[in-house]
Amino acid sequence: MKETASASLVYSLETEMSPSQLHELLRFLYDHFLLRRPDVFRNVLRTTIDGEPILTYSVFGPGEKWFTNVEIRAGRPILISLIPSDSTIPPETLRTIREDILTAIQFFDENLRMNSLYFAWTEGAKISPEVFISRSGKALGRLFLETMVLFFIVFFIGSIVLFSIAPAIAPIILIAAQFVFVLFSDRIVMRLGDWKVTADNPRIHILRCQLSPEEFKDVSNRYTRAQFMEMKKEILERTFATGRQIDAEIAADVFTKYGIKCLQENISGKSVDLYGLVKKVSEHFGLPVPKIIVANTAAPNAAASGISPRRGTVLATTGLLIRLSDDEILSVLAHEMSHLKARDPLILYALTSAEYLLRVYILLPLFFFIPFFLYFFFTMWLIYFVAKFLEARADLEAAIRLGKPQSLASALRKIGFRRLQMERASPGSRFQAWLGWDAHPPLYFRINRLENLESPERIRHPLLQSIKDSINAFLSAF
Repeated sequence: MKETASASLVYSLETEMSPSQLHELLRFLYDHFLLRRPDVFRNVLRTTIDGEPILTYSVFGPGEKWFTNVEIRAGRPILISLIPSDSTIPPETLRTIREDILTAIQFFDENLRMNSLYFAWTEGAKISPEVFISRSGKALGRLFLETMVLFFIVFFIGSIVLFSIAPAIAPIILIAAQFVFVLFSDRIVMRLGDWKVTADNPRIHILRCQLSPEEFKDVSNRYTRAQFMEMKKEILERTFATGRQIDAEIAADVFTKYGIKCLQENISGKSVDLYGLVKKVSEHFGLPVPKIIVANTAAPNAAASGISPRRGTVLATTGLLIRLSDDEILSVLAHEMSHLKARDPLILYALTSAEYLLRVYILLPLFFFIPFFLYFFFTMWLIYFVAKFLEARADLEAAIRLGKPQSLASALRKIGFRRLQMERASPGSRFQAWLGWDAHPPLYFRINRLENLESPERIRHPLLQSIKDSINAFLSAF
């Protein structure tokens, strides 16, 4: 964010949209955002200056006591300017105006992605099929859900069998089994990925073909995964295999051969030096470069696992690389590197194991007087609440190490804009987010904290500061 001398506020948003899509963006904002509230949005004007599409309008407050002029320049990056009528407009109101615009832009961008074909490659590795997000969003949990559910089912069944055979030592055996799981968690995460990124093959290449909703539906119904793999293989053979980079002309020619009409202006490419980004983050933390794995799925996600930095594995999805700029990816990686540096998987293992042993060997007789389900729900909430401290610390340490809190805030907004909208629309959901069994604090808290962070390098104890900030935010949610 930049604040000018005229008291206007200017925000920038990185985007991968083509020039034609930027024109469509302003049309979308005009039709689906501004025209629906003529009582609030007035003086709406769409124009073009030097080939750059511009949308301007005014936002009026209750009783027309104040107004804010808004200008959106749909370039690269997108520039959003807010010019308040006077200094009495509350900062929270200006923040709401900005958040409404950013959320509307993310909805438009999400719609573009949902109607795009994505192909991803890494040099020197096998071709892997993409896993697309369904329109219902049910594939979002694909990355970890299947493995975790299977683990907990096996663990639950094993606990029943062990307690029936050897109740005295069953808890110890179960704790040991969990430790083995944590000990080899880096290898488990590696198996979730499709490609290993190394210094010799550092880049992920992504090709995007933008279609209309009707065209995308038709292509999805007519072509099989095997046919998409044939297209990927042919594009690869005509580019990387001959020493050329992927370009729109070759991609359009291959698509046309298979009967897909994708104009060159609707084809874009992106190359991410993922190894270079991870190495840069590692240098900021003074740690060795961990193993790097990429899962070729559209779900935007990143994770770090391992009992120590030297046994660490960082995983990123192509969905994350598609959505974020290099600075945003760097910030997300720094968040994950903080978990490795602090050995958070071991901390959570120790916490849950201590509670389990305490419950089985000491507190078990008390359940004749205290309902077990009340104890269980309270304890689980407490464990997840402590985990929120670790996540908040990882946010803060990423900002301190890189000095770019705004980049991580922008990344979180892009990844979780739907959840953020829900938290903003329903204040009660903020309280529920603090009470829920989720290791992450509410998004509104994480983003606001990062955007308002001044001089992060002055913070000496990120964990203590994060505990304080989280507790204050939790209490204010009542």
